[in-house]
Amino acid sequence: MLTNVVCLAVDGLAPFELGVVCESFGLDRTDDGVPLLDFAVVTPRPGPMRTSIPGFSIAVEDGLDRMESADLVVVPAVPRGATTEPVVLEALRAAYQRGARMLSVCSGAFALGEAGLLDGRECTTHWRYTDELAARFPDAQVVPEVLFVDTGQVVTSAGTAAGIDACLHIWRQEHGAAIAGLIARRMVVPPQREGGQAQFISRAVPECTGETLGPLLTWVLENLAVDHSVEQLARRAVMSPRTFARRFRDETGTTPHAWVTAHRVRAAEELLERTDLSVDRIAAEVGFVNAATLRLHFGRARGVSPQQYRRAFTLAPDPQQVAG
Repeated sequence: MLTNVVCLAVDGLAPFELGVVCESFGLDRTDDGVPLLDFAVVTPRPGPMRTSIPGFSIAVEDGLDRMESADLVVVPAVPRGATTEPVVLEALRAAYQRGARMLSVCSGAFALGEAGLLDGRECTTHWRYTDELAARFPDAQVVPEVLFVDTGQVVTSAGTAAGIDACLHIWRQEHGAAIAGLIARRMVVPPQREGGQAQFISRAVPECTGETLGPLLTWVLENLAVDHSVEQLARRAVMSPRTFARRFRDETGTTPHAWVTAHRVRAAEELLERTDLSVDRIAAEVGFVNAATLRLHFGRARGVSPQQYRRAFTLAPDPQQVAG
């Protein structure tokens, strides 16, 4: 379980992306029931450091040796034109080789690429830099325009907001949906966007009346148990199915089926954590046809079965009879 996080700082780093990491992992939120992590910002030479903003410097106290105890090493946005120092690359490789998880935000992926940690794996970065990332590291499998890519030990994310998504994704994996939701609420951001969503959302001129699908999406979240086929949702939105599907992707960056399924899985997570309801009952509560369908989608999204997830993150007494 995640307890120790280190954020790498190099000369010329982007302060906003550094702030994303510090906000996500470094704040004390124990008053809300969030576990306190052992968090530090590290650099090759502790002391004053320039950022990418002229006239704005920071002071970092810890050196790279602090990375040796980290469960998670985060690399925020770094200058793409500069070569990462060999001592930094060596530290990144050493952390990876001993099993630490690695997370990059935006152009931080270039440092992971220089360390050889993207070779043979899917990865991403800000959409403006995906072609450059692919050209510099031809052995990496660059996935353009997604929010983040999780390949297990290495997670790469796109620009600033996608970095928040990736950080919350890791919180959810390590400490459960309830804790990730508490952090998202404090940060005033959505609790989860799936990594495969588009980095940017098109804003085409609406082809029908109504400014946004927001009210419909709110209704869907409040009524997950009912049928949410494209046809049913389009009828409720007073659109043709084709227009609705196009409008939905424009506003959310994904398809209606993927969006509804992701929110059903998220609702199932919370029920698994907070209640002792059977998996069959939870499937019905969140709108899956049956427990088998819930297990299928839950396993695809989280990599574990509902029963395994419940054992790891339950906040209620362990149920004696649960159809796992």
